[in-house]
Amino acid sequence: MSGRQTPEPALDRQGDCSTGPRDEGAADGIQHSHRMLSFSDALLSIIATVMILPVTHMEITPEQKSDKSVQNLLATRIAVYLMTFLIVTVAWAAHTRLFQIVGKIDDTLALLNLACMMTITFLPFTFSLMVTFPEVPLGIFLFCVCVIAIGAIQALIVVYAFHFPHLLSPQIEGSAHRAPHRRHILGIILQGPTLCLAAAGFSLFFYPASYLLMATVVFLPYISKAAGWCRDRLAGSREPPAHSLEFTFDLHEPLSKERVEAFSDGVYAIVATLLILDICEDNVPDPKEVKAKFGGSLVAALGTSGPQFLAYFGSFVTVGLLWFAHHSLFLHIRKVTRPMGLLNTLSLAFVGGLPLAYQQTSAFEKQSPRELESVRVSCAIIFFASIFQFAIWTTALLQEGETLQPSARFGGREHAFMFAKLALYPCASLLAFASTCILSRFSTAIFHVMQIAVPFAFLLLRLLVRLALAALRALRGLARPGRTQPAPRAMDDARAPLLPAPC
Repeated sequence: MSGRQTPEPALDRQGDCSTGPRDEGAADGIQHSHRMLSFSDALLSIIATVMILPVTHMEITPEQKSDKSVQNLLATRIAVYLMTFLIVTVAWAAHTRLFQIVGKIDDTLALLNLACMMTITFLPFTFSLMVTFPEVPLGIFLFCVCVIAIGAIQALIVVYAFHFPHLLSPQIEGSAHRAPHRRHILGIILQGPTLCLAAAGFSLFFYPASYLLMATVVFLPYISKAAGWCRDRLAGSREPPAHSLEFTFDLHEPLSKERVEAFSDGVYAIVATLLILDICEDNVPDPKEVKAKFGGSLVAALGTSGPQFLAYFGSFVTVGLLWFAHHSLFLHIRKVTRPMGLLNTLSLAFVGGLPLAYQQTSAFEKQSPRELESVRVSCAIIFFASIFQFAIWTTALLQEGETLQPSARFGGREHAFMFAKLALYPCASLLAFASTCILSRFSTAIFHVMQIAVPFAFLLLRLLVRLALAALRALRGLARPGRTQPAPRAMDDARAPLLPAPC
């Protein structure tokens, strides 16, 4: 622990400073938190994503052979997965906000952060208990205890950093009202753990209330905002204290675009990697079996795993193209608002469910009676993962002057192209789902056709958009034969808006 109480030379927010002060801080055990934040982001994105593994490796007992019981079990596990994924993302956002307040770290803060990360890594085990034994309170109780411990460690980090002000960001370090700031930050940090403490208590005698309280943790900022709006309407706006004007802190404010992109890229990368695990685990033939059943022919033995390899390549392409659409979307985004952040989190939650879609589609041949159900589950996961991406873009259009680059706004040269790119997967998955309702006998073929057709549609998308816009202009010209307009230039096709301009 560093015993030095004098403040360090102030550093700017990007961590840029002269070499001398940085070397002095490193020699005294003080360093910037950037690398620790990168490590924490990577770990949290992994933890959020591996929550799906207990769902993908669900074992069906003889008592659960009926389709109805399997559907109920799968729906329950997916719902619990979504809730825990969102709670982990809330913890990630809180951790990121916290280290915008704590600008520098010493050995003690680094060890406290490691203790926090160790507690977070225990969450997937507690989640496995929750989905395996949904009516036994121990899993819920342990999950809530982990969240309480995470909040307690984060509170210790705040108390320690305020005790040594040279670890704080320059804005708070130079403030004359650090004590009110500390109370305000601790109050926000402990809101979620307090709800989980109540959930842990309810789990001992009425576990449905525990799930409701844990779900409240996810939507707490929106509930708080709605309650504040109602209070202001009823009682009138109150003048804030003088010290609150010099600094505001809200763990639930939207994060920077760069941090959202980094966390999202981590989720996509981990999901793409998880897909190969089942191939490595289940589809490497046993040497004795190859010799006994296939006469020593490894090619023949691998040939029996054809559906699994096909499902793997199709699922990887789906993850890759969803990342490509996300990447293209955020190229045109200037600022992430709170609704956009929530929609991005929901999209990532369903992206994290894509290993379940792979597991479902790779089991086509082994469980042919459940083939139709597997196809529909896979289409639903892909649809929700992509429709929330589309919702991010439409939400950004509502405040396009603040959130979007000029090229993606109404009438911009990339507006129509982005609309088509983000609408492609929702339309394709919805069409495949509807087709299986009519042609249920061909559900597998329909799903594989979608997986093959969408990548080619992405390659030809810009050409298809230009042709569609040219056709719309031609139809508009036929509808108004009396009005002659000059032929548009080639670049105008890309600039034409696909949606009407806002009033």
